[in-house]
Amino acid sequence: MRYFPPRRIVCLTEETVETLYLLGEQDRIVGVSGYAVRPPGVRREKPRVSAFISADIPKILALEPDLVLAFSDLQANIVADLVRAGVAVHVFNQRDIAGILAMIRMLGAMVGAAERGDQLARGFEERLARVAATPRAAPKPKVYFEEWDDPLISGIGWVSELIEISGGEDALPKLRFQQAAKDRIISPDTVRDAAPDVILASWCGKKVVPERIRQRPGWGDIPAVRSNRIVEIKSTIILQPGPAALTDGLDAIVRALWASSNP
Repeated sequence: MRYFPPRRIVCLTEETVETLYLLGEQDRIVGVSGYAVRPPGVRREKPRVSAFISADIPKILALEPDLVLAFSDLQANIVADLVRAGVAVHVFNQRDIAGILAMIRMLGAMVGAAERGDQLARGFEERLARVAATPRAAPKPKVYFEEWDDPLISGIGWVSELIEISGGEDALPKLRFQQAAKDRIISPDTVRDAAPDVILASWCGKKVVPERIRQRPGWGDIPAVRSNRIVEIKSTIILQPGPAALTDGLDAIVRALWASSNP
């Protein structure tokens, strides 16, 4: 980094954008991912410079960033181009709730706001604890989360944890430890055998069509299909490993599991 704290930051994913806004450090942001929608004003205020696995490198360089924030191996090619161009880059790789909270604290420290970063993370920890401690009716609903429909991909680690915090039981809990989507590909029979009570779906930005889920061969006997408990959760609030998942994403899961019953 040319300066500390960095004065000009480009964020290639949404969660660092939202975190910087929550820290009150949004004036440092000079460029964002095209997927950044939180807070709503970001689309008016900040230039869009990237998709998820592609970016406008000349546009980023023209912004003269002191620091670029990226996420995971999926952005490795973008990162390599920026590093070759002499740009300072930090790549986060959070895949569970502990990792999200660590990202918030680290990002706070990186912009000279370590205390505010810790306060923000502690606030989320307390919120998660309150939701987890809420009395719920027994038995726990068994939940299958579908991240993609063709092939079927089950939910990543933080989603599985949020299901449990919401008072549900992940129908495929062992897959939460698989970071890569390709390692969470499952067969339709796996879901049928798991017999979930609720199906939550978020098809990475593509609109979920419950009727397609209902019509899958052999799925008519799945309890969630029989009782029509198929709920879409918008990818912007659940598939971003940041504040959105710990707030609106968690709330959406709670509503999907408990809206029709007493807590």
